[in-house]
Amino acid sequence: MTTIYYENWPVAYLTDDDGLSLAYDAEWEKRQSAFPLSLTMPLREGSHGPEKVMPWLANLLPEAHLSEIGQQLKVSPQDVLGLLMRVGRDTAGAFSIGEPRRDGNNFRVVDDAEALERIINELPERPFLIGERGVSMSLAGVQDKLPVFINADGRIAIPLDGTPSTHILKPDIRRLAGSVTNEAFCMTLARLCGLEAAEVTTGRAGERDYLLVRRYDRIADVQGIVRRIHQEDFCQLLGLFPAEKYEQTGLGRRIGASLPQMFEALARLVSPAERLRLLDAVIFNVLICNSDSHAKNYSVLIGASGTARLAPLYDLMCAAPYRQIDQSLPQRLGTRRNADELHGKDWRQFASDTGLSPAMVTRRVEELAGLVASRANEALTQVLSYPVSDRESGSSLAFLVKKRCGRIERQIRG
Repeated sequence: MTTIYYENWPVAYLTDDDGLSLAYDAEWEKRQSAFPLSLTMPLREGSHGPEKVMPWLANLLPEAHLSEIGQQLKVSPQDVLGLLMRVGRDTAGAFSIGEPRRDGNNFRVVDDAEALERIINELPERPFLIGERGVSMSLAGVQDKLPVFINADGRIAIPLDGTPSTHILKPDIRRLAGSVTNEAFCMTLARLCGLEAAEVTTGRAGERDYLLVRRYDRIADVQGIVRRIHQEDFCQLLGLFPAEKYEQTGLGRRIGASLPQMFEALARLVSPAERLRLLDAVIFNVLICNSDSHAKNYSVLIGASGTARLAPLYDLMCAAPYRQIDQSLPQRLGTRRNADELHGKDWRQFASDTGLSPAMVTRRVEELAGLVASRANEALTQVLSYPVSDRESGSSLAFLVKKRCGRIERQIRG
């Protein structure tokens, strides 16, 4: 039996007697502030079977480097629970797998920029610093990244013994020039347009640039102890595995999460009103040419008694500068996957498919297109004030985004 913890409280137990199942701890269920691991696995409804448990667990692991992680831990890359028993003390959301956190904030400060550069360069071979004593953490996704703790002096540290990380460090992607400036620009632009998005800044370690993202699923209490806030991504919400985060394969065959599924799940499990915030997020991602806004890049925050809301945006990047990246939409809008082909009828079809008002959706696309274009230069100015930025890449981004917004606005009117 494997225990899942929130801080030091047992929350649920995983057993594998006849297929993996999950049952909540009776004392946890009695707590007034208790919340479920997933909105698909409510409290006080008995045990939950593998069809719900396995996708939820699998989405806590990275999609890249599982072979390297498994090799270093001597655990099969296919053994989801076995891996999480070793790396699951700090994951997305609020829970620790297999072992509670140690009291207090425990971390090891990175000595200097040279040491940080070495850690960044070694991430492909040592993802999440696998094998270091006291280090047990995991983040979903394909890009190399590292959960870190920013201490009271503002220094970067490695969280230990189940201490929650406070930020996510995302190194530059060497095959994508200006990737740090790109993501900083898109995240800053979202916030300037009134969308809720994670806070970011930039930094440099030796020859490596990085984006530093403040975790919105972490908060410090009055004593300064970092606590977790629970969240789950839309693959977990839909009961899908990470490989199903895109709607279809390159061959055009449908395999995974679609926008109608995402809007329906949000209305049913969270609130119909939250669909308007998801609508803004979808429109914004189309406007900035974020071709990787798949189901794992949208999440919900879960509070006491299962109350929930859409989480702030994260992982926003413009694909327009990179010819080597497929720039088609990760989910169809109406029948289209190419944003260059989107017209008013496609947005109206999307609205009908998701249970929204076609007139309201087309009006909102026009409003956001104008807003994004009008705030692009302000976002660029703000990003250029960060510790590290690339003026040439940023200027090109602002131009490309404004041009795209103008085209989408003209096409929806036409």
